[in-house]
Amino acid sequence: MGILSGNPQNEPMHYGEIFGMWSYLAGNKGYVAGYETLINHTGDGDLKKFLEDSVQAMKQEIEQVEKVLKANGIGLPPAPPERPTASLESIPAGARFSDPEIAASVAKDGAAGLVACSQIMGQSIREDIGAMFGQFHMNKAQFGVRLLRMMKEKGWLVPPPLHMEIPEAVHA
Repeated sequence: MGILSGNPQNEPMHYGEIFGMWSYLAGNKGYVAGYETLINHTGDGDLKKFLEDSVQAMKQEIEQVEKVLKANGIGLPPAPPERPTASLESIPAGARFSDPEIAASVAKDGAAGLVACSQIMGQSIREDIGAMFGQFHMNKAQFGVRLLRMMKEKGWLVPPPLHMEIPEAVHA
């Protein structure tokens, strides 16, 4: 197999891996800034803790992805500045995001993150990259379950129409 044998970290990255990781990194940096802002809008203690945990997890992912890209001589995407802390009361009521809105937005982001991780895993030929994004995927799935439970417990989940009745079978 030549250059694709031995230690995966010594193998070259292909353009799909580079683009996927670079895009994922850029997205995570944006999410960190966004979630730091949403923390200021959050009144619910459980949701605030969830957002803080999410930011910490994304920062760890950022470090791991940056390490691989730097080791391969790839330039990194810019990061927005960290957001300042503000008190919830200083945000006017009409300009404030509600906790159910925040939870729904974060759930959507989590679903998009699962898809991004799956895509990078599927296109990777370097085992270390595929495994890293497999770990990210698993972590995002666990965060998703945690958020879903919270949304159900707090009455924030707005389900799609539920199929409650099964029609009687028609025999031809």
